[in-house]
Amino acid sequence: MKRTRLLPLLSLLALAIPSLVFQAFAAEPSRPNVLFIIADDASRDSMSVYGSTYVKTPHFDRIANEGLLFTNAYNCNPKCAPARACLVTGRYSWQLEEATNHNPFLSDKWAFYPYLLEESGYFIGLTGKGWGPGVYQGAHWGSYEDRDNPAGHPYQKRKLKPPFKGINSIDYAGNFELFLDEKPEDQPFCFWFGVKEPHRGYEKDSWKKDGRNLEDVTVQDFYPDNETIRGDLADYAIEVEWYDTHIGRALKHLEDRGLLENTLIIATSDHGMPFPRVKGQIYDEGFRVPMAVRWSAKIKPGRVVTDFVTFPDVAPTIMEAVGLEPHEQMTGSSFLYALMSDQGGRIDPTRDHTLLGKERHDVGRVDGDLYSVGYPARALRDDRFLYVRNFKPHRWPAGDPEYGYLNTDNSPTKSYLTKLEKGDSEYRYFEMAFGKRPEEELYDIQSDPHCVNNLAGSPEYRVTKEEMWRRLKEGLTAQGDPRILGQGDIFDRYPNSRVEKQQQIYQNPNYDPVKDFEAWQKRRQAF
Repeated sequence: MKRTRLLPLLSLLALAIPSLVFQAFAAEPSRPNVLFIIADDASRDSMSVYGSTYVKTPHFDRIANEGLLFTNAYNCNPKCAPARACLVTGRYSWQLEEATNHNPFLSDKWAFYPYLLEESGYFIGLTGKGWGPGVYQGAHWGSYEDRDNPAGHPYQKRKLKPPFKGINSIDYAGNFELFLDEKPEDQPFCFWFGVKEPHRGYEKDSWKKDGRNLEDVTVQDFYPDNETIRGDLADYAIEVEWYDTHIGRALKHLEDRGLLENTLIIATSDHGMPFPRVKGQIYDEGFRVPMAVRWSAKIKPGRVVTDFVTFPDVAPTIMEAVGLEPHEQMTGSSFLYALMSDQGGRIDPTRDHTLLGKERHDVGRVDGDLYSVGYPARALRDDRFLYVRNFKPHRWPAGDPEYGYLNTDNSPTKSYLTKLEKGDSEYRYFEMAFGKRPEEELYDIQSDPHCVNNLAGSPEYRVTKEEMWRRLKEGLTAQGDPRILGQGDIFDRYPNSRVEKQQQIYQNPNYDPVKDFEAWQKRRQAF
């Protein structure tokens, strides 16, 4: 197996003193192992420990019950590639240049926490989905190298026969077992356990084969309640439970080897379910994620913590937990203090809100002569309210209709909603999922958890709205967000790596987003 990221380490080992440091790290038994478990498109409230009644997740729940559960964990940017970029770099999404977007060309200018741990003596690996989708490349546009994923070295060999079509054949837990078999006894490990479920697509009506009852399914307020929607949610539930099954098998592998006690386990999901108005959208279910943490050697079990934590905080937390200083690029804040505390509830009173945002997620949105523009938005979420600022409200949030609303995965739910027409009694559900949005949105999460009643235009909430916009703008300015500083157009210019697909959908075989970006940069630098 290639270990391309060992080169910086080998250079350090050429020096005598650092080699002694490495040996000390490798031999120190107290350094914890790190197991990071992440689902692909699983909503927070789909975990039974958060109250789901139709999805059963006993193994995720076990991590929470034997460790702690965060109730206010957020992903910073609710789409796979940008959310995962925040995780591996420890930076807020709008600080990640090209990696703010989905499907980018990711530069190697960024340091990734798994390789920082590797350089300190950890044995690292990944199975399933790591960072992505996108192209991980060299420091220059179009300069490609054969390198491993930013989340670790791949362990993908073991396969199995899945119970339903749509479930991936990767044996995640089996590959974790293989990794543990290869791990040297005197080295701690850091492993990225990236389950690809419940990402689309699903075997339609698999719930029938599984003997499920649609009456058990809970339908959100922003969908009509009918058999099509319930069936789609039931199919989704099967895949969430597949993720949970692999968590259980992974825990068993650790127990069998006596590694469970000193392994820091973080279990989460990159964003909400792959349904309209959730995945990729700035509403609560899209960006509020499940997060449970177990480390029986250190964590007092059974605690529920309400402090706001976000994906940029994960990397510095892991760095601090293993005895390293967070990398200088990391702007997230470690929540190790919460893991080590014996308290529950709000431990740090300053962690009472989080900042969120998005730029381009998917192709299929055109503005003038610009292809593949984004839907720029920023948001502030506190204990009661969600405030959203949509910077280009003339654009379609889920993508242009003529290209099929491509920022929403195809599904029975999407098909049902997009067939609704004006005058239909349920047309409001289409508008909530796919219609254009105002510049400002404000939701009272306590009374309206599904974000269907926009209060931004209400005089009663004018002061609240203005104060949240002030706090949002102040926080983003401090973080150097180009969108707030008047330089946000660059996010529309960063090239999407799916060049051929864009040429096809725009019917322009000469479209080259890389060359367009380079030309735009030259024009900008000339002034």
